[in-house]
Order: sequence, then structure tokens, then C-alpha cells
Amino acid sequence: MEMAEEGYARRLCHLLMAPVLRVALPLSLPLSLLGLVIYVLCCQHPAQQHLLQPSEWDVAELQLNHTGEQGLRQDPRLHWQGGPALGRSFLHGPQLDNGQLRVQRDGIYRLHIQVTLTNCSSSVKNTVSRRAILAVGICSPAVRSISLLRLNFHLSCTVSSQRLTYLAHGDTLCTNLTLPLLPSQNSDETFFGVQWVHP
Repeated sequence: MEMAEEGYARRLCHLLMAPVLRVALPLSLPLSLLGLVIYVLCCQHPAQQHLLQPSEWDVAELQLNHTGEQGLRQDPRLHWQGGPALGRSFLHGPQLDNGQLRVQRDGIYRLHIQVTLTNCSSSVKNTVSRRAILAVGICSPAVRSISLLRLNFHLSCTVSSQRLTYLAHGDTLCTNLTLPLLPSQNSDETFFGVQWVHP
């Protein structure tokens, strides 16, 4: 009986939402998104709705941690920090291990990073940024050590990229910047993050 009622409710929802979506899609993106959200909330199967609960997303948006940095960098790894006290930075699910991001759940993640070199003027672009490389990879556990991104600055002061990649529970991501170059401390110019998108 419950399955019949659920099937009837879903058919009714589809019938009611079809005209809304036909009108909203051509009008504008915000209305289209509104229609899509209503459709997802009321018409999707409960198992599908379960995948969309924001409280279960693993997500992180990190800023550089500058504690202890004096003069030239001695470690090629960039150290990150995250949390509400930092403003637009947050951690939900993944954890920081000595400034490196460790994931807590297997799945496909969207990874994004941007790094801007500090004091990078036109006079130093030709010499400094030409040899600057930013690398992101899985550095722990050692048996899964692989490179995920390798970005060359060429003649720019900033590099940025994103990709989808599978990460396993316990994988720790390290971001390395060519020594002794310094990344900008501005959180609008240098940031790193991941978002779990699929099991």
C-alpha cells in the first residue's frame, strides 16, 4: 500500500512540476534553479534524497597557515589551516594533519587550488616564475603516493586548477611549491579545497 501511495505521489509531483520547469527554464537561470530544487526535494526517491543532504558532505576550504614562517621557506610543502574563525575557511569531514589535508571518506572529490606568488612584479616574472612549479599529490600513505596536479607558472604570478579524483579514507594531500618562493598570504589569491561529490 505504501509503495502504491509513494508511486502516486511521485507521478503527481512530476505532473505538477512539468509546467513549472517548462516555464522556468527559458526565463532565467535563478528560476530554473528554483524549479530544479523543488523537483529534487519533492520528486526524488528517498534514497536519492539521502545523497543530497549537505550535512553529509565532506568539504574543506583552506587558507595558508603562516605560523612560524620566517624569511625563506625551508619546506617545499604549503601548510594550510581552516575553520570559522578564519572567515571564509571551513572544514567539514576532512581533517588537517600538520597543515596537510587528510580525507576521512572514500569517494570522488573535486579538488581546487590557486596559488599566487608574493612580490611577483613584471621584473621578476621572467626569472622567478618561469621555474616555479606547484604540485599537488597524495603523500600519505606512502604506498598510494601519486601526483594529482603539476602546474607551471610560466610567465604568470598565479596558477589555478581543479580536477575530479578518487581519494580513499586516510589519503593525505600535500601541496608543494618550488623553494624558496613565497606564496601570497592573501586568502583571495591563495587557497585550497576539496569537496566530496560521489561515493
